[in-house]
Amino acid sequence: MSSQPGSHEDMSEEKFPERTSGHEGTVAVTDGPFADPGLPPHEPRRQDIDEQAAKRSERTVALLFTISMLATVGFIASYVALPIDKIVYIFPFGHVSALNFALGLTLGLALFCIGAGAVHWARTLMSDEEMPQERHPIEAEPEVKAQVLADFRQGAKESQFGRRKLIRNTMFGALAMVPLSGLVLLRDLGPLPEDKLRHTAWRKGLELMNMNTNQPLRPEDIQVGSLTFAQPQGFSEDDPNYQTELAKAALMLVRLHPQDIKDKRELDWSHDGIVAFSKICTHVGCPISLYEQQTHHVLCPCHQSTFDLSDGGRVIFGPAGHALPQLQIGVNAQGNLEALGDFTEPVGPSFWERG
Repeated sequence: MSSQPGSHEDMSEEKFPERTSGHEGTVAVTDGPFADPGLPPHEPRRQDIDEQAAKRSERTVALLFTISMLATVGFIASYVALPIDKIVYIFPFGHVSALNFALGLTLGLALFCIGAGAVHWARTLMSDEEMPQERHPIEAEPEVKAQVLADFRQGAKESQFGRRKLIRNTMFGALAMVPLSGLVLLRDLGPLPEDKLRHTAWRKGLELMNMNTNQPLRPEDIQVGSLTFAQPQGFSEDDPNYQTELAKAALMLVRLHPQDIKDKRELDWSHDGIVAFSKICTHVGCPISLYEQQTHHVLCPCHQSTFDLSDGGRVIFGPAGHALPQLQIGVNAQGNLEALGDFTEPVGPSFWERG
């Protein structure tokens, strides 16, 4: 049977182009029926033959890295300077938070300029010559390892990293400054390192104000078996830090028969059987509000920590690990209850016991 032109039998090996090593601009032949077209001839870029063009590309990359550094500085400045509640109108977004917009814009610009600078550097200054390499076994022979190291050194040389000092230095500056954005955000992890948590708004001479009526409390206002909540004189719900300060200064007062008070210091710090303890549980900081008249115990509703107000506010049940702090009180010339100082220990959860 005769074969037709172009049939499979007609495709003899001698009709294929000769085998080549696969260098660029040549045609290579594989073991299959399809020829490998190889790589097109390498065409040099303008920067490869014109040093002035290379210098311009270098300055462009350095400019992008410099803009990234300035944007990082802008991020930090915006975080520190802009108030969190400031709202501005920005077209086409409408009314947005000035702080969030500034942080997003500056951080995005800083990251974009680093990426754009790296891409422009690679496309205009680093070598773009393609170098094909035959596939090799997965395991690396000593010769392969040596070749990899040689290729790495060659790539480092062709990147002109050592020669283009302006790019190198500005890139280092941009990469070094971007992490500062994350470090600044650590400020929101909590209050600045001071002793703020160890003190409250109570001071000597401040009157005890009824939290419901905001009127001064007098000894006759508090009856045996009652539970009264108080706050320092001068507190106002309009104050920006009202909730924060009240969370530390909230006070509860009960009146006991003096003979029922077991702790000597508690008796000395009381006035005619009226004792004042912090309202904040020493477990996780919940407000205490449940009082048992017969046992003089108060119960935290969150995790059932129980404190004995007739025995120095000590813990008798539950996960709390610290007694309720007591506030020393007295009576001023007007006959109103007043504080004789601040709490002598931090209120709330026992963070100080953990170092």
